[in-house]
Amino acid sequence: MNEYRAPVKDMRFVMDELAGFKELSQIPGYEEATPDVADAILEEAARFTSEVIAPLNQVGDKQGCKLTPNGVTTPPGWKEAYQQFCESGWNGIASPADFGGQGLPDTLAVAVKEMVCSASLSFSLGPLLTTGAVEALLTCASDELKAIYLEKMVTGEWTGTMNLTEPQAGSDLALIRSRAEPQADGSYRIFGQKIFITYGDHDMTDNIVHLVLARLPDAPAGVKGISMFLVPKFLVNADGSLGARNDAHCIALEHKLGIHASPTCVMAYGDNGGAVGYLLGEANRGLEYMFIMMNEARLGVGLQGIAIGERAYQQALAFARERKQGRDAVTGEALVTIDKHPDIRRMLMLMKCRVEACRAMAYYASGLLDRAHATVEPEKRQKSLFLAEFMIPIVKGGGTEMGIDVTSLGLQIHGGMGYIEETGAAQHWRDSRITTIYEGTTGIQANDLLFRKLMRDQGATAKVVFGEIQATVQALAASAKPELQAIGQRLGSALKAWVAASEWLAANAKTGLSGVLTAAVPYMHLAVTVCGGWFMGKAALAAAGYLDKGEGDQPFYRAKIATARFYADQLLPQAAAFAETVMAGDAALAGVGDEVF
Repeated sequence: MNEYRAPVKDMRFVMDELAGFKELSQIPGYEEATPDVADAILEEAARFTSEVIAPLNQVGDKQGCKLTPNGVTTPPGWKEAYQQFCESGWNGIASPADFGGQGLPDTLAVAVKEMVCSASLSFSLGPLLTTGAVEALLTCASDELKAIYLEKMVTGEWTGTMNLTEPQAGSDLALIRSRAEPQADGSYRIFGQKIFITYGDHDMTDNIVHLVLARLPDAPAGVKGISMFLVPKFLVNADGSLGARNDAHCIALEHKLGIHASPTCVMAYGDNGGAVGYLLGEANRGLEYMFIMMNEARLGVGLQGIAIGERAYQQALAFARERKQGRDAVTGEALVTIDKHPDIRRMLMLMKCRVEACRAMAYYASGLLDRAHATVEPEKRQKSLFLAEFMIPIVKGGGTEMGIDVTSLGLQIHGGMGYIEETGAAQHWRDSRITTIYEGTTGIQANDLLFRKLMRDQGATAKVVFGEIQATVQALAASAKPELQAIGQRLGSALKAWVAASEWLAANAKTGLSGVLTAAVPYMHLAVTVCGGWFMGKAALAAAGYLDKGEGDQPFYRAKIATARFYADQLLPQAAAFAETVMAGDAALAGVGDEVF
């Protein structure tokens, strides 16, 4: 009942019909991303994640990680699974071939990453952080550092981390105190303490590459004085072999609600003379470089919410099909499986349609990033990049909030058994709960969407999105199928609500900032709801096309349309309420002091 089987058919449908994977092989650099290659990779990834990683999920939850005098140890089976993961090439699937990767598009890699996250969220976090660190090194590391570190990180022989916040700082990185002292040989000595460092220490690899934010002695105050440094666990000799142990140590493991098998470390730098580090890029541009990792990580964390929602849905569906209880309200049959009860069916469909909608958004964003990386024409490149950046807070905020809601619904479907740890249903909720917090809380995602994405170009990118949604509305309205027309009507109304809320925010951004900030999270929920409906509508159109031609898996396409209709009926009407909430701002608190709390 707690098994995982990758939804390869749905993943492939989303890749081809909604994320534009079929056209990618025509873009220079992605010629090898053929349908046959994609099929082979997805099938093998599905086998690997279900047979090798997924069985470790509950083991990792129960055993957790331990801090010993020799460092952090991972749960039984973790090292062996990670070794197989790397030997199979999964770590560098989308990384450049020049550094040992496979160079495949993100639109394919995102499906593999989802499988790994579904199989075990704790396991997936190590590769996620390593991939983000690789992106940062590709962008800002010197050729010398790239030559030493990149290939081993791309292949997974070494892992990477992000060392950002500190006990006094939280999300306000302007408050970090870690310092870097220049040395005569061009290196630096790093001093300070970092908290919440995912996979900051472990026993799966023989070296760990930390990317650490710190201040130089003459750095200006605030975020403009932050630099980024590469600090290895073990120094690397000229011949590439490992040298002395660096002065970077895990001094504590956080005891967490979930993701027990992911070592969340308190890292101390420089307790014994200073950790050797190397400046990445230019001084005082560390925050800028950090966002390279952060964008990669935020998209990945949004995917985690989707993945764990899928895992919870699969388990809830299996339980509902086996658990017998009550009488069928329609037929009167006694002692039926609970998936026959209308409220259980409603919850299962809510789980299914929300996971599928968010999956489509994540894959679409990945496709945009592929085009931004590979397209030659500057205008097309910038359009794809701006659209991808617009979608990232929607994917991160929406995917993670959805993951919590869906795993909670999974508990509800299990009833009392969901509250019992042996079923594994509670673990999904516990593991998912952190995803709305790390790599930027939901509020931070909402502010990012509002100020850095919606308003940075006076709403131009948003208008592109609105135009594409309107085109989908028109295509649905033009269909001869009543169910597609109904989806189009709901989507059109929801789009009008989103546009109205966006216009209100733009009009009040300068004169009513407090109200706008109060409205940010409801606005993000509005955007997520409408974007989800957009992609469900596009999925319904694609499925209807195959039905009309009598091609492919007809029950699968009929289910696609039914799921899209359910989303339209049950979720899109909420858009109007979110819009009203947005436009209410903080009027209720106007003139009221802190005594209201």
